[in-house]
Amino acid sequence: MRKLLPFLKNYKMQSILAPFFKMLEAMMDLLVPLVVAAIIDRGIAEGDRPFILGRFAFLLLLAALGLAFSISAQWMAARASVGVASDVRRALFDHIQRFSYTDLDKVGTDTLITRMTSDVNQVQNGINMALRLLLRSPFIVFGSMIMAFTIDVRCALIFVVAIPVLGVIVFGIMVVSIPLFKKTQEALDRLLGITRENLTGVRVIRAFCKEKEEIDEFDRQNQALTKLNEFVGRLSALMNPLTYVLINIATIFLIRQGALRVNMGAIRQGDVVALYNYMAQMIVELIKLASLIITINKGLACADRVSVVLDEKPGMEFPGSTVGEKRKSTGTVPAVRFDHVSFGYANAGADAVDDIDFTVQKGQTIGIIGGTGSGKSTVVNLIPRFYDATEGKVLVDGIDVKDYPEGSLIQKIGIVPQKAVLFEGTIRDNLKWGNEDASDEELMEAVELAQAKEVVEGKRGGLSAMIEQNGRNFSGGQRQRLTIARALVKKPEILILDDSASALDMATDQRLRTAIRGLSFNPTVFIVSQRASGIRDADMILVLDDGHIAGSGTHEQLMKDCETYREIYYSQFPEERKEAAL
Repeated sequence: MRKLLPFLKNYKMQSILAPFFKMLEAMMDLLVPLVVAAIIDRGIAEGDRPFILGRFAFLLLLAALGLAFSISAQWMAARASVGVASDVRRALFDHIQRFSYTDLDKVGTDTLITRMTSDVNQVQNGINMALRLLLRSPFIVFGSMIMAFTIDVRCALIFVVAIPVLGVIVFGIMVVSIPLFKKTQEALDRLLGITRENLTGVRVIRAFCKEKEEIDEFDRQNQALTKLNEFVGRLSALMNPLTYVLINIATIFLIRQGALRVNMGAIRQGDVVALYNYMAQMIVELIKLASLIITINKGLACADRVSVVLDEKPGMEFPGSTVGEKRKSTGTVPAVRFDHVSFGYANAGADAVDDIDFTVQKGQTIGIIGGTGSGKSTVVNLIPRFYDATEGKVLVDGIDVKDYPEGSLIQKIGIVPQKAVLFEGTIRDNLKWGNEDASDEELMEAVELAQAKEVVEGKRGGLSAMIEQNGRNFSGGQRQRLTIARALVKKPEILILDDSASALDMATDQRLRTAIRGLSFNPTVFIVSQRASGIRDADMILVLDDGHIAGSGTHEQLMKDCETYREIYYSQFPEERKEAAL
């Protein structure tokens, strides 16, 4: 929670004025019983009509002032709580953007979504309620006791006994419920994870007829969340009946004691009414306080969860200097160098790649091939420093990738990931992610190189055609070609195509590779592919097998010297195996 307190600094005035106006409103409320008592004891008892009308007008004034103070406090509290929530959400999003892939894998995307939405909303509600009632309710409770002492000390002693007992109940329930609210949010994380997994994988689920199993699993997690919420709800619900019982018992004693004091002549009838009104005010405020405690408990639990993310330090550190920021690779300095690199994913148990060692010169095309899980994508993900090598060094233009300032390395690299991702907006907006200053002519040039010209021209509006969320109004092959175009718009020094032509037919794939070989800016190209035909013409082919380099060289060299490559190639071109055997 302390991590979020600095966010209130931007709303100091609202954070001070909101409880201040609520205190003024409370003071108006505390004056009302005294005015009513005066009306009864003097106005009604003595038949003083002008006095009654005067005190009635004063009550109307107190009501008007109370309303004005209340509206002002509500606005101030809403302004502060919404502003803090907005700032926290922005800070959380900015902080998450600095997470490495390892950090994201460790924390989990599902819980991050919950913390940015549900948790921040609970924090907002908690701040709103706290600014409005956290001081007002105790002020009314203790103020009622003090005002009771001004009327009669013996009757006020009932307040003295009731308030500590009520405090024990309220804070006892709060201490027990805070950890339970954290558990409910964690259960919500799990439920959200299942929901997200089902929605994103709905086609796979239906393809394997797993709907019933997934529904059962969802129902199980949902039922667990429901039971936990019900348990916490029952615990919190105890607060109202317990406080009601105690207050009503206190009221009975108060009326009895008041009647005795009236008979003795120590106080008047109006004073008993005033004491009862003060007890009634306590009932109302304790009901509000009970609701407030529940809301603040949720807010505190969620604030702790948000703070955990904000306290999570990004796993990668970047130097502040500009070394290598403007440096271009030359013929003498390798464009990319892997120096005995090993890497393992967090909690994986074994390295994904081990002792990877190779050198790539400027302008070369490197093909990477291997079986599923052999580490192909892992290797290319180490080049832009999505992950840090656990052993060895990855060098770009002769500089360790860890020595590049934040953002400068990625400026050199254009990446087309395995999963083609497009964002809601126009085709132009998506392509300009590569270069915000690119003209329409440059965009169309990249589109044509990516073999996506007919895709763009086939859509009404061309570059202005709208892309729906996740590119769902485009086919898989169309999405892949547009993501390739987006990378080409950047004109990067290093172009990484991570199995980015898997949805393309052989002819389109061939035209795409021909276009990439003829690029005017002569990038260093890494092509990860399952197809031997896709990397056959590369200057160097790396063959990965279980995280190790099983062979490297040209296609002809590997066909002679690398058994793993031959097996992959002949599995895709069995007719050539027969020819080789003859």
